[in-house]
Amino acid sequence: MKGLLHAGYYSAWLIGQLLLASRDVLVDTLTGNKKLDPSVVAYPLRVTKDWQITAFACSITITPGTISIGLDEGPSGERLLMVHAIFGSDPLAVLKDLAHMEETLAPHVAGIDNQLERAATYHPAPRPSSLRNRGVN
Repeated sequence: MKGLLHAGYYSAWLIGQLLLASRDVLVDTLTGNKKLDPSVVAYPLRVTKDWQITAFACSITITPGTISIGLDEGPSGERLLMVHAIFGSDPLAVLKDLAHMEETLAPHVAGIDNQLERAATYHPAPRPSSLRNRGVN
């Protein structure tokens, strides 16, 4: 029962986040502000179950302005979720927002330090042409 209640809470919270992100993208598009400043971050996951990682990655991807682009393994064996954010001028803020989303999805991870300050960030985001030069198609 507790899990079902939390799923309802998370769903309502996520809908609110979707509305806020949609507004931000729409305002930027319609006003021509072009605050786009993309970055890619390697978010160190604290959730460990496959269904939690999938739910987290899907939540990110359905939120306008962000997309989960891959799951990687860090040098110490930790799992990293690669995320592209179009409003990424402050990659640490992007990482903190992702941490908040993860904690809202799975509150038991709130006390786990994932050392966001040490997370890999790529700002500005790599251009597709630079990826091709590295042999990535």
